[in-house]
Amino acid sequence: MTIHLNSQSDLDDAMAQLVKQDPRLEPILEQTGMPALRQREPGFAGLAAIVCGQQLSTASAAAIWKRVSAAIDPFHHDAIRKVRAERLGRLGLSAAKIKTLKLLARELGSERLNLDVLAEEDADAAHNTLISLHGIGPWTADVYLLFCLGHGDAWPAGDLAVQEAIKIGLGLKSRPTVKEMAAIAEPWRPVRGAAAHLWWAYYKVMKKREGVLASDSNSSSVSNVTAVAKPTSTARKIATTKAAKTKPPGSKR
Repeated sequence: MTIHLNSQSDLDDAMAQLVKQDPRLEPILEQTGMPALRQREPGFAGLAAIVCGQQLSTASAAAIWKRVSAAIDPFHHDAIRKVRAERLGRLGLSAAKIKTLKLLARELGSERLNLDVLAEEDADAAHNTLISLHGIGPWTADVYLLFCLGHGDAWPAGDLAVQEAIKIGLGLKSRPTVKEMAAIAEPWRPVRGAAAHLWWAYYKVMKKREGVLASDSNSSSVSNVTAVAKPTSTARKIATTKAAKTKPPGSKR
């Protein structure tokens, strides 16, 4: 059964399962605190926003998406299918990104592509469906599955920040390759998405900067303060269990 990360409580539960499956991650979680769930708009708009931001700084991506979404409101695949490419270009989109958006709009319009069902599919199958589309690379596919659809097992193996965090956190000699990342994450199924949240949070702690797209609410800014979720019952249970483990023998409550 696919696990979904649609609320902070979902992420807390998945994180509890993750550290139980791999106790090596418990000290990582102690350093980061419970990461806040990152969510972005679902559907075509969410995927289009990620495409628009490919290979751009956070600020540039936010500025272009603000212009595009304001000019085409409501943002729907039918509108993108009908709008002239020249108009999209004047909004700041490259020819390659316009081609990708037009293709996605046609696929959705013909019902050859259904983004909603991807949330229920096996993460690897959903990933392969997305990267088969022109202009959708592995990183775009995985970020969409994780942030927009809340797929609990999406795993961004090619994300440099996650790779660097794993190198530091697991004491590796070099940054793992995409192939090595897949093998490293095998013990974390079916909550690899929670592991990604953890490693992004750890990267931010280690490097003092964001390593991933921010949530929609603050997508144009980069913070040097790690986003930590308000404690839920699951998060408090994890902390209590850890405290009990480290309590000196004979100590009183």
